[in-house]
Amino acid sequence: MAAIDIERDLTRLEADLKQLEAEYNMFFAGRLQRPPWETRGKVETTVKKLDRSHILNTGIRFRFLTLQSRYAAFIELWDRGQRAREEGRPGPFVQAPKPRAEKPDAKEIRVVHVAAFQDPAHEMRKLEELYESLASARREAGAAPVPFHKFADLVKSQVEKMKASGSPEVAFRVAVKDGKVNFTARALRGTSAHGGERADGAKLGNQS
Repeated sequence: MAAIDIERDLTRLEADLKQLEAEYNMFFAGRLQRPPWETRGKVETTVKKLDRSHILNTGIRFRFLTLQSRYAAFIELWDRGQRAREEGRPGPFVQAPKPRAEKPDAKEIRVVHVAAFQDPAHEMRKLEELYESLASARREAGAAPVPFHKFADLVKSQVEKMKASGSPEVAFRVAVKDGKVNFTARALRGTSAHGGERADGAKLGNQS
């Protein structure tokens, strides 16, 4: 299979994967009556086709493995959410009910989740858990969901940025303050110049 054909399939796979994520989000939000099996089948076919190909170019191979890992993480997350839905249990996509008890102290900071990364592309389990904690906190705060691919790209870019500044590991924190969700990144091991840097304040931080 020629490199140009593989690159074309990878571009189509990336677009189909984003479409599949959007359709699953609509399904779990109740805007689709059934899971998007057609789009999922199309993505699965492309992944298997590329997996059988002999990809010699290192850059193209890495691009495919990244998409393949992202797809595998998606499938596990979606299937777990669907099983929970069918069994009547709370799942990662269930809209959390608004609390009826009195509100916590406005000055209180509630840390929801903390995770450290050296290479997010090879730490998909931790990346998925961090995403679920952020998504859950944003649902509770009434904020719109963040697509997984944008979240993953954000984490990856922050890790690369801070590693370039000399930090081998970056910690991400999901916290809630004043009813708003804060998503922050902190460079570990002596790189205090970046301590507490926002991971993308304009899109993820301080949104109710």
